[in-house]
Amino acid sequence: IFIISLTVGVGKQEMLQKKSAVLVDGVILNGPIMDSKAGEKFVEEACKIIMEEVIQKADDVTEKVCEWQAPEKLKQILDLEMRDAGECHQKILQLCRDVIKYSVKTNHPRFFNQLYAGMDYYSLVARFLTEALNPSVYTYEVSPVFLLVEEAVIKKMIEFVGWEEGDGIFNPGGSVSNMYAMNLARYKFCPEIKEKGLSGLPRLVLFASEECHYSMKKAASFLGIGTENVYFIKTDERGKMIPEELEKQVQRARKEGSAPFLVCATAGTTVLGAFDPLDKIADICENHGLWLHVDASWGGSALISGKHRRLLHGIHRADSVAWNPHKMLLAGIQCCALLVKDNSGLLKKCYSAEAAYLFQQDKFYDVSYDTGDKSIQCSRRPDAFKFWLMWKALGTTGLEERVNRALALARYLVEEIKKREGFQLLLEPEYANVCFWYIPPSLRKMEDGPEFWQKLHQVAPIIKERMMKKGSMMLGYQPHWGKVNFFRQVVINPQASREDMDFLLDEIELLAKDL
Repeated sequence: IFIISLTVGVGKQEMLQKKSAVLVDGVILNGPIMDSKAGEKFVEEACKIIMEEVIQKADDVTEKVCEWQAPEKLKQILDLEMRDAGECHQKILQLCRDVIKYSVKTNHPRFFNQLYAGMDYYSLVARFLTEALNPSVYTYEVSPVFLLVEEAVIKKMIEFVGWEEGDGIFNPGGSVSNMYAMNLARYKFCPEIKEKGLSGLPRLVLFASEECHYSMKKAASFLGIGTENVYFIKTDERGKMIPEELEKQVQRARKEGSAPFLVCATAGTTVLGAFDPLDKIADICENHGLWLHVDASWGGSALISGKHRRLLHGIHRADSVAWNPHKMLLAGIQCCALLVKDNSGLLKKCYSAEAAYLFQQDKFYDVSYDTGDKSIQCSRRPDAFKFWLMWKALGTTGLEERVNRALALARYLVEEIKKREGFQLLLEPEYANVCFWYIPPSLRKMEDGPEFWQKLHQVAPIIKERMMKKGSMMLGYQPHWGKVNFFRQVVINPQASREDMDFLLDEIELLAKDL
């Protein structure tokens, strides 16, 4: 360590203010190395760009949903190379503009592509706050506000599920919530697995519907259960699990000498928006002593609606529930809760590692508020906060209105589809997923047969390419269980209107007029 007196070539005033520079390994340690004023100016200018180019244009239907560029061309436009020397603020601000320009505008009223859409202004401000404060939610000492917020939000969500008490944790995605639930059910079934591992255990088997989210298979693989030990239960024509088939498969597993431990039901399937019959499934789980998990990542928000909560009838009998407010309720990605009926500390027993440098038991405050040991994460984002601030601003009534309006718009679209030549529903939807084919004029007089369906299979991808390159809207398509490619329209955005539903159908006809 060297101390150098900086007194050469300075005037009397500077002499009075002189400081000794402290060097360690050739690095001067005096004062900060960041220019705060320049940084503040950059943030101010960047926020202006965000306001003008993202927030103020969010509900403007004349703006493009996307500015499509092929990957190789987009690489050149964005100048992705990171260099030894930093670049000036003006160039960085231009990069910000380019990022906005070439990103998909998921807040656009005509973005219908995924199970999330739109912009909630309160949630957005909450994200600005948490990004600026940069907290990590594991102990009360470093995150007092956000831990209390998460506790309050989980308590309120538990009330809507219908439990008198419970526990929960916010996770980075519904897939992670499903994995948590699977591991928790296994821990409940055989607690010794936490310390002894998989050796010596019987063959564990779990059950999920054919329409379940793919995260069930991933979780089984990740946890060492094995994808072959996920028994997929047949569904009816609407995509709902058939309880009688579940009963058959549970009995089959027992006859094989396996150990069933978990049933994963779905409330709002990804493609068809189907809700499994939870009451009948719960009966089977009770009879066989199985943990019932309900993946309500998509459909859970219907619980907020007095009109539509019947879709989840029986959910109060579940042992755990996954619910993503970032979907229908617009809390902003990501905002995903795992709720657990058990209130005896099962979550903490299953996941805790009791790290002494974080979770000291002799702190000066109530350490029960140090809830981070319930998570497999260490650093964890305060995702509950954006849901809380939005809920505070809108109230339960405002959230309910969002759900009711989305489902009313879906119903309007269904009725319009029925009126239009060339549009054909797959089935009557019960949620916000509207699945349909568009049959172009050239195929309308063709006989129903293999050639017809083969040709129809090619229609949706062509229309999707054209809408993307035009930037007029975004709508998803997929084949599903033997059915050729069809469109899946998802209604979420509260900025979307009847006019946008009409535009959707008009635009498909326009894009496909020559097919």
